[in-house]
Parts: sequence; structure tokens; C-alpha cells
Amino acid sequence: MNKKLIDELIAAIGSENVLYDDADLVSYSFDATPDMPSQRPDAIVTPMTTEHVIKIMKIADQYDAPIYTRGAGTNLSGGTIPINKGIVLLMVKMDKILEVDAENLTATVEPGVIIQDLNDAVMVHGLIYPPDPGTVKTATMGGSVAENSGGLRGLKYGVTKHYVMGMELVMANGDLVKFGGKTVKNVTAYDFVKLFTGSEGTLGIITKIIVKLIPAPEHRKTMLASFQTLDDAGNTVSNIVAGKVIPATLEILDNTTIKVVENYTKAGLPVDAEAILLIEVDGIAEVVEKEAKIVEEVVKKNNGKLQIAQTDEERDKLWAARRAALPALAQVSPTTVLEDATVPRSEITAMLRELKRIAEQYNLHIGTFGHAGDGNLHPTILTDERNKEEMERVHKAVDEIFAAALKLGGTLTGEHGIGMAKMRYLGWELGEEGLAVMRKVKEALDPKYLLNPGKMVQRSE
Repeated sequence: MNKKLIDELIAAIGSENVLYDDADLVSYSFDATPDMPSQRPDAIVTPMTTEHVIKIMKIADQYDAPIYTRGAGTNLSGGTIPINKGIVLLMVKMDKILEVDAENLTATVEPGVIIQDLNDAVMVHGLIYPPDPGTVKTATMGGSVAENSGGLRGLKYGVTKHYVMGMELVMANGDLVKFGGKTVKNVTAYDFVKLFTGSEGTLGIITKIIVKLIPAPEHRKTMLASFQTLDDAGNTVSNIVAGKVIPATLEILDNTTIKVVENYTKAGLPVDAEAILLIEVDGIAEVVEKEAKIVEEVVKKNNGKLQIAQTDEERDKLWAARRAALPALAQVSPTTVLEDATVPRSEITAMLRELKRIAEQYNLHIGTFGHAGDGNLHPTILTDERNKEEMERVHKAVDEIFAAALKLGGTLTGEHGIGMAKMRYLGWELGEEGLAVMRKVKEALDPKYLLNPGKMVQRSE
């Protein structure tokens, strides 16, 4: 324990905002990512204001103490894990919705606001905030922006970076900066808003966020399509988009996932299907009916069976089942290794084949679900980290999953981020030249590597 550091933090922001008991240090030494190295931090601090964050950052700079900014800890890339003691900066007390500006279709929030709480607040204005991660009821806005989260509505509505218009940040030296704003057009200087969105806490600490809102769709129709082959399901995804239909959501569950989800939720899923697609089209009534008809024709063409939710209750049950995919799979084995390799939509079928081959080659139990409409699959390896031999096979399988995605023109991560978990693969996608550019940006803004060190960017040798 660094007593001098803790004493200064208490003096700066109050003892009620500084935690350092053993139980607290252990609780914040990990996140939702399995099989990651970590260390207990020196302290956990819970700032209540931007001024608190500035004071904390200046103390950290004085003591060369690493800062690991954390929201709800639901990320899946080891992004919030302390690896060299220091300070966990827990942002959950900065949880105010500062403004809903219905006239300008914006909301201004603090980073600790829960995404679902924001949507509940804007719903009364007939608006929505579209980014919709699976942990929408627990994930925070700051964490979502730092990770550039996606979610179920990504195909039609995009991901977090498409909705962040402005932000306020505390830099590594304690300076407070502001970028962007409420204007629809803003090309002043470099696009710093985009730079910090998805930077995983490695470049600055987000203290305020301005996001774009959109009108809630008037109508929607939810469908479940079941298939006897992965190829038919994958081809349906490509054919729907090729048919000029962009569903709000287009999700896939393979047979392994269907079975465990049905056991978990009793939602009435067809457990004999090799794969199912959950599809929702939304908009004005005439367009919804037209697009639903096209979807029905594509499903039939690809040998699928289609069910249409007739009530809101039936719709909600289907989407609750989809959101239950990860917790249901996590019950099967002690360790759940969830990835998010992403490929172009046209390569979904090929990637599904590759995942099946990899599971067979390494004799592993893999359940696959995800956002098929935007090529973002979540192969989930069900394993036990105590079984060293099996974990060696798991690591080899993960290597092959990422290699396959890149070979198909895809990317290492669609929404989970790099964190610690995928740092060693970055060179596969960016090359050494790309890694060098990342280091230059990091060292220009955080030369002492105080902000979330060991994540995303390797320190120069």
C-alpha cells in the first residue's frame, strides 16, 4: 500500500471516495474477461465531479501512479484490469443526465450514466439512443464510448462512434479539454471526438459526453427464422442485405447456443435447428410490411422456416432470449472465452464454416452467436482455465479464429476492443508501421504511460 498516495487522495476528494480495504482491492482487480493477469491496485477512487478527476490525475502524475478508468467492468478484453498497482478510477458516481435537448436531438451525460437509463429518459420525448450492447442495463456511457461499443442495432443504426458529438476530457497532465458540441456540422481542427471514442482510457479520461438522439421508429416487426444448415442461415443474412433491406437487428444463434438459451429461458426456441436468425425491421408501417415480405421470401428461398411475433410479449421474449446467450453459455462451464472477430457480411457463411472447423480441429465446445447482419460473430469457447492442456488448445483456436477473420477481409474486434486480450494480434492487422503510429499518438498525449498502461498500445522499447 502506498500510504502517502492514499493520504493525498483522501485530502483531495474525501475519505468517502477512496477505498483501499483488501476486499475492495480484490473486487476491482478483474473485469468480465477470463484468464487475464492482474495486480491489486493501491486504491479505488470514486470521483463525484470533473474537479475531482483533475485533482486525482494531478496526484497520479506526481506519484507516477497508473490510472485505470472503470465503468461497470462489463468489458470483455481486459480493458479495466490493473496490471501495475496504481489507481482504479471508478466513474459510477458521476451518473447525472445533465440535459436532454429534444429540439437539437442531443443529450449531455456524465460517464457513469447507465445506457438503459438514458434511453428511459429520452423515451418520453419520442427519442432513442441507438447503441445497444448486450449489457445495456448495466453498461455505462463512459465505458461504452471508451470501448466504442456496438450491439444489437448496429446493422441499421451504427455503433457508438456514430452518435458521440462532443466530449470533455481530463488529460494525463490534469488539463481539462473540450471537443465537439451540439452542431450537426463541425470540421474544426482534427476530429478529436473520434480519436478518443474507442481509445479505451489510454489517451484521456472522459468526464462529459454529448450524444446524438434519433426519433423512435413508429412500427416494427420481429421474426424468427430457423435453418437446418449454417450455410442456409449465413446465405440468408447476405441475401437480405443484398435485397436492399437493412433490418434494425439481424442476429444469429447456432445450435449449441440455441439449446443452452432455451434451457435457460424457456422461450420456445427450435432446439432441433442448426441455426436461427432473429430479425427485426422497423420504420413507418408501409416500409415495415414491405421489408418483412422481402425477408420472408429470402428465408423461404434459403430453406428456412419463419415465425412472426404477434404481440409485444412474444417479441420481448425473443429478444430476452437473445440477450441471454452469454449468461446461458457461461453456465455450461467454469470459463467462458468470448471473442468478437468480424468479417464483411458477404463472408458470414465462410466464417461460420471456419468456426465449425476450428471447434472440431481442437476438440472444443464452441457456441456461436452474434450480430450476423454486420458480420460481427461471437464464438464462445466453453472451457475450464484450470485445465492447462485444454487451455493450450483454446489459445491455438483463438489464434486461428483471428487469422481466419483477417484472411476473409475482417478485423480483430467489432465491438469488444483490444485491451490486453488482443494486443499481441494487433500487428497482424496494422503492421509494424501502424503500431508505430499508435505509439506516437499515445506518447504525445500520455508520455509517462499513466493512462491504462498495458492496454492497446505497447510501450516503446
